[in-house]
Amino acid sequence: MRIAFGSDHRGFEAKQQVKAIAAELGHECVDFGTDDNNPVDYPDLAYLAATAVSKKQADRAILACATGIGMSMAANKVPGVRAALCHDELSAQVSRDHNDANVLCLSADQVGAVLLRKIVEVWLTTEFSGGGRGIRGGKIPRFEEGEGPAEIPCGCNTGIGRAGGGGRG
Repeated sequence: MRIAFGSDHRGFEAKQQVKAIAAELGHECVDFGTDDNNPVDYPDLAYLAATAVSKKQADRAILACATGIGMSMAANKVPGVRAALCHDELSAQVSRDHNDANVLCLSADQVGAVLLRKIVEVWLTTEFSGGGRGIRGGKIPRFEEGEGPAEIPCGCNTGIGRAGGGGRG
């Protein structure tokens, strides 16, 4: 896969570690910055890497900042991006298997090197399972187009999740 990378100054070291892991796994790495620990605006780097995914110039992206929250919020503003902030192997696995996340966001301050490796390995090797989750997940792009839950058919057989139905994942 072709993986886009981005980080701010606080996530720079984590990004370097993650790029090395991805390269070891045989992936092509495209780095959108930053190139050092000097302060930069994280939304700019999130936008560049997420846009590469949106425009299909990269298959996926991995972003890092101090908490991962800012990168996740910024990346999710790019149409077609499904960015997930993951702090452990389970959230990394579920973000791919259930939600088809195409951008992984990481906290440089809260995740150590060993766990960082595990998260990235799981996220890069887990495929999307599709099925009913694909139907429900297909609602997200339609939200980007201005449709609401009432205009989109329910993806489950319980009726829960329709507008006013109380909804659950």
